[in-house]
Amino acid sequence: MTINLEIDEALIQEALALGNQQTERDVVEEALREYVQRRKQLKVLDLFGTIDYHEDYNYKQQRRLQ
Repeated sequence: MTINLEIDEALIQEALALGNQQTERDVVEEALREYVQRRKQLKVLDLFGTIDYHEDYNYKQQRRLQ
């Protein structure tokens, strides 16, 4: 897919210097991968405190039964 974007040239150059990417395209693709990964991680954090469990559940006892 071809997309034309106006991106801060200094930002692209800094990313090229910091990363292992050889082209501007590679920099943008890596940034998108990191963005998607980070958003997925944040969605997992949203689940914190939403899992119901029984406080009297004894997981050690369950291990002995196996």
